[in-house]
Amino acid sequence: MSQKHLKEAFISNLNGTSLLEISQGLSLAPLCLLCRGLLLILYYLHYGKPLSSRKYGLLLDFLVLVSPLLFCCTVLSPVLFLMPIIIAAFCAGIFSIIYSQRKHESRVPFRQIVRDFQQTSLDPEYVPAITVFRVYVNVLTSISILAVDFPQYPRRYAKAETYGTGVMDLGVGAFIFGNALVCPEVRQKAYVTRSKFSNLAKQFFSVWPLIFLGAGRLLSVKSLEYQEHTSEYGVHWNFFFTLAFVRLAASLLLAVFPKDKSWIVAVNLAGLYQLLLNTTSLKTFLLHGSNGRDTRLGFLNANREGLLSLFGYLAIYMASVQVGLWLLKRRNTVRGWTEAVGFSLLTVLALFGFLPVSQAYAEPVSRRMANLSYCVWVVAHCLTLFTCFVATDLALVFTKLLVEGSSVPCCWEVVKPPNTGKKHGREAEPAGREVKLPHLCLIGAINKNQLLFFLLANVLTGTVNILIDTIHSKTVFTLCILHLYMFFNCLVMQILHAKNIVVKFW
Repeated sequence: MSQKHLKEAFISNLNGTSLLEISQGLSLAPLCLLCRGLLLILYYLHYGKPLSSRKYGLLLDFLVLVSPLLFCCTVLSPVLFLMPIIIAAFCAGIFSIIYSQRKHESRVPFRQIVRDFQQTSLDPEYVPAITVFRVYVNVLTSISILAVDFPQYPRRYAKAETYGTGVMDLGVGAFIFGNALVCPEVRQKAYVTRSKFSNLAKQFFSVWPLIFLGAGRLLSVKSLEYQEHTSEYGVHWNFFFTLAFVRLAASLLLAVFPKDKSWIVAVNLAGLYQLLLNTTSLKTFLLHGSNGRDTRLGFLNANREGLLSLFGYLAIYMASVQVGLWLLKRRNTVRGWTEAVGFSLLTVLALFGFLPVSQAYAEPVSRRMANLSYCVWVVAHCLTLFTCFVATDLALVFTKLLVEGSSVPCCWEVVKPPNTGKKHGREAEPAGREVKLPHLCLIGAINKNQLLFFLLANVLTGTVNILIDTIHSKTVFTLCILHLYMFFNCLVMQILHAKNIVVKFW
């Protein structure tokens, strides 16, 4: 077999992993975020000033926010179940040090701290968990698209061939979910000054970079004879095209249907699509082509997975629009967000309760088809991850109340609690203004140029695969390559952020 065919076989005919293992892995990102926040607060407690060095700030962010995830999806994957416990214990140790070493004059009874915490005001216009969720999905995707080509990345984490729940299967849906959270219909910017159809025309123009990137990827893959997993999207289709067409289709639907009823559109889309898969020959066509022997003749046959899965991804997008609208309801106290976390957990339990029913009576999860079970699975896990990020932010707010004056980048800024004579921390920044931080934040840096980060990761992934025989790489070499690759991506984003450069093509 040629090197190209060897690499294609290396990522083909896989079956995914268990829902439990994916849930364990998802808990790592919020715990890493909590650990980094507690370390910054502890630094402030000891030195009386925030960490101001850009060099050490980047190093801390990379080592705590990125590197553990890279290790856990490679050499530490056999003991993944232990990692959340270890990180959580480390966070508990840091918190106990912070609580015991507070300044004497700032010490108040624990019950009073809890009461103040529940009544603490937060900036209702800024939900940091949205930014963190989108950035982490991008980071995890960037790690996986290169790591999957190395033998140290477990095959069960890669995309399943037809049915199954791989980590990368979830990543595709989470990317769609994260994009919908900040679409113009959710942010409501476009609806203030222009009509829905005027906004629709703007959306048609705004997706051209995705079309351009999709065409560029297609041409480069074909010209370089790069390895392809044809059953993933088809012969000519790729994820950039999926992102573009889902955004366009969603804008059309939201111009016709009320956006606050987008969850109804999502349910109907996913349900109708599953009904067609089960009652017509659509599933047979999607899996085996029009002649039943996996023909790829003609555009529709060649790209049937990419084209038909648009219905499922569109359902996920519409469900995320509903989530985004719910998240941006004005909640200006910790108590309000605690209630929101409770409601979100009930929704997650309902979705996970429905998932086995869907898998039993409809069909198992299939990213290739983006069927009903896949949509439910993706939305349930995305809501779980997002809820964990909100809970992490609330935990950091509580810790900042213990250490007056401390701050954590990309976390809620504490506003003066009611019935108190002094402020805990700094005033929240007015909506729409960038929070001034003592050092540059890696999360903020990636968030400012997310599309560029994803594009750079794709280009570097292709470059590494062309230059290196990835499937025969040793462990130490693999870890060095993956760390250099991710650090270079993060460094470029940090430099652009420091120079306040936003690379946009529209």
